[in-house]
Amino acid sequence: MSSVEKIDSIKELSSRVGPVAENWLLWAQLESAIPKTARSGNPYYELKFVDAEGSVTLRAWNDTPAFELSSQLKNNDFFEITAEWFYNEEFKSIEAKNWQLRQLSPEETDEVLSGSADLRERQNKDYAFIESSVASIGDPRLAALCHSFLSRFGERFRRTGAARDYHHARRGGLVEHVAQMMRSALKICEAYPALNSDLLVAGVLFHDCGKLWENSYADKGFTMPYSETGELIGHIPMGMELVNKLWRDLLDGESSNTWLTLEPTNEQVRLHLLHLIGAHHGEMAFGSPVVPKTPEAIALHYIDNLDAKMEMFARGYETAAPLAPNVFTQVRPLPGKLIRPLGKFENSN
Repeated sequence: MSSVEKIDSIKELSSRVGPVAENWLLWAQLESAIPKTARSGNPYYELKFVDAEGSVTLRAWNDTPAFELSSQLKNNDFFEITAEWFYNEEFKSIEAKNWQLRQLSPEETDEVLSGSADLRERQNKDYAFIESSVASIGDPRLAALCHSFLSRFGERFRRTGAARDYHHARRGGLVEHVAQMMRSALKICEAYPALNSDLLVAGVLFHDCGKLWENSYADKGFTMPYSETGELIGHIPMGMELVNKLWRDLLDGESSNTWLTLEPTNEQVRLHLLHLIGAHHGEMAFGSPVVPKTPEAIALHYIDNLDAKMEMFARGYETAAPLAPNVFTQVRPLPGKLIRPLGKFENSN
């Protein structure tokens, strides 16, 4: 088996697989093994494997050794899958034949959880950028609040998705979303120097912090479970509650005595940050309890919306079916069919 090439992720598998079967191995988590019955009446198992950026389904038919094995597998265990992979044009899906499984070690499991090498590198860079952006905040109240959040909840932050479906819907996706928003926010503050950059950077960090309890992935898996708290309260109220809790904890500390004479006042800073969290969806119809009423609030709303839409386009081009030259099917919630973007001009002289 050592001579079989290892595919880095299900996403890479999807980009490389073709009509001719090729022997590769893949590391992934078993999400489910469901017994089913074919139209012919023959029983089989449908096995869904997942990783940080995709899923793939295998089938174990009753006349293969894999059928008995499938009845013994445990959901959420991690495996090495060695198989002959090919793309089934009739069913528009990736298929595998003659597949074998090996359970992964704890060290190998941790590697799967951290994502492909490319995703791991990108998310590590993004988290480092968030830390450096927070370190540049001049307001000591906002700086302390951001540092407290990262030190207490950084691990959970790094396994949270930015959404359940439409954008950055993957383990660590919230880190990617927040980092890119911070890059945009800092550039926008250069274009509009009247904006309070400290407040805007803190607002970016905290705008979706409630998703750590609404969209957090399982500690050892790629499942984003639903929770009663997330459904009853939602990430905006939970985010505001979290900021208030962190704020009170900081005010109880000795260093907060030096903040009493600062301008703007502690209470003004807290209220404006809470407004950014509460208003970032832009409209009450979209879940915000209040509409944006400050320049920083409206900037945060558009920065958030822009990054979400750019991610939707990027992922849409990977999945949309072609309809005509440069025209692809619509990927919701984008408003229309996708058109291939105009290439950048390159001077050949």
